[in-house]
Amino acid sequence: MQQPEPPSALLGQEDRYRLLVDAVVDYAIYMIDTAGIVRSWNSGARKIKQYEEAEIVGRSFSLFYTQEDRLAGLPHRALQIAATSGRFEGEGWRVRKDGTRLWALVVIDPIHAADGSLIGYAKVTRDLTERKRAEEALRTSEHQLSLLVQGVTDYALYMLDPTGIITTWNAGAQRIKGYEPAEVIGRHFSLFFEKADAEAGLPERSLVHCRTRRAL
Repeated sequence: MQQPEPPSALLGQEDRYRLLVDAVVDYAIYMIDTAGIVRSWNSGARKIKQYEEAEIVGRSFSLFYTQEDRLAGLPHRALQIAATSGRFEGEGWRVRKDGTRLWALVVIDPIHAADGSLIGYAKVTRDLTERKRAEEALRTSEHQLSLLVQGVTDYALYMLDPTGIITTWNAGAQRIKGYEPAEVIGRHFSLFFEKADAEAGLPERSLVHCRTRRAL
């Protein structure tokens, strides 16, 4: 008895592509026409941008941009770049249906017909909001630490690279050692040793000792 063909075997190539794209939930993948009107919408787009397909198909993709970017003409420029150079890629703030913002990695590729004419664009968006927040939190933490270190005036606090070159210089170092930052950053810390100690290799031995202790 002949076994029935599996349902997947009955699908046409176009149906297979549609199911494949719709199965992707971590990326918003959709098509827009040459005027920027949304013509398709996958499950990832619904998840990331919060619009149902019936709510967004037929509307301009500029809806996802911030008001500032729309006023600056960014949506139109993105399509122009994709059409002329073969791809647009960038990161920036986009707007969900509920008005909240997400930091998005956006890629726009032109779609051409068999005769080479431009018929639309494939747009892929990835939500990088959590990464952006982590980067901003790190920058804030680093800035606060910098302010803390610079606020210390009773101790000379500065950083050396692995070869002993001075890379940072706080207010305490300036007060205690008498050097302005511009005078000392980029120079070797052996500058602070007595000539005999420097010639005897004490600065280098100090660095070796620090590296050895860190490795233990």
